Amino acid sequence: MSTVKAYAAPSATGELIPTTIWRRDVGPHDVLIDIKFAGICHSDIHTVRGDWGPQQYPLAPGHEIAGIVSEVGSDVTLHKVGDRVGVGCMVNSCGECANCQAGEEQYCLNGNTGTYGAMDRDGTITQGGYSSHVVVTENFVVSIPDALELDVAAPLLCAGITTFSPLRHWGAGPGKNVAVVGLGGLGHMAVKIAHAMGATVTVLSQSLKKQEDGLRLGADHYYATSDENTFSDLAGSFDLIINTVSAVIDINAFLQLLKLDGALVSVGAPAEPLPVQAFSLIGARRTFAGSAIGGIKETQEMLNFCAEHGIGSEIEVIPASKINEAYERVLASDVRYRFVIDTATL
Repeated sequence: MSTVKAYAAPSATGELIPTTIWRRDVGPHDVLIDIKFAGICHSDIHTVRGDWGPQQYPLAPGHEIAGIVSEVGSDVTLHKVGDRVGVGCMVNSCGECANCQAGEEQYCLNGNTGTYGAMDRDGTITQGGYSSHVVVTENFVVSIPDALELDVAAPLLCAGITTFSPLRHWGAGPGKNVAVVGLGGLGHMAVKIAHAMGATVTVLSQSLKKQEDGLRLGADHYYATSDENTFSDLAGSFDLIINTVSAVIDINAFLQLLKLDGALVSVGAPAEPLPVQAFSLIGARRTFAGSAIGGIKETQEMLNFCAEHGIGSEIEVIPASKINEAYERVLASDVRYRFVIDTATL
């Protein structure tokens, strides 16, 4: 094992600080990645602050990782030194259950291994991408196409796949009306991807302050949910609604915006419950669903799709010294639309 530079949270209430973390030696099927950029996801904040349960500290978050392969194990066949690669929200799974066998490792029946804050196969706690290097088994490393710059590609490893997966699963495409709730880190990717898939895209945001951005990113329509007329005017309009916000919203009001057999899919994950009235679903055979990230194969397909369509994340690159400031700005919705850490500044 060896130590590498990182930024980590010392506790649920402490600011992230410069430190060193351990990385395992490169095994036969492992890839050592020289991390170049790491996105800041709202999930990072929820996790290190204990919103989703207690953690072991110190904890270095980060599951939007883009970098260059600097070493490979003796039996690695999928990647080579010098390759441009990425790592998303998971770094392993059992590989044997029905879901893993179907390429849905994110839903591993025995629990996938998260990129940070999870028990790894060797009994250690995984540490994430706010660091200079990471060691990952080759099957959980994806290739970043040359058409994508590493900095704009990093957020695709979470924000991109988290929205691509439900959009594809629920059939976003020509002739479908898709609404995106919230225009943030996830929402702006949902707009770009749904537009590239050929759907008619509507943004539903609290206000119109980001309307110009939304239309520029590919939305056809933009409405403020603070306007009570929005919910009456758009009733029964959408085939699919992707809810990207990590806060409690009135799910029942949004369900009324769905057509017959429409689906509202939550990808944002607030710490509090989202109450749903049965008749909000029964009235038009509606579906209220959730979706996580995609499997490794689908994540690679997403990257290839984004490269083909010229889709990257809208980013603000920051030095590591501004991580804590960035956290506060994320909570204040003061980012358009993803912070990305330049890990050379560690």
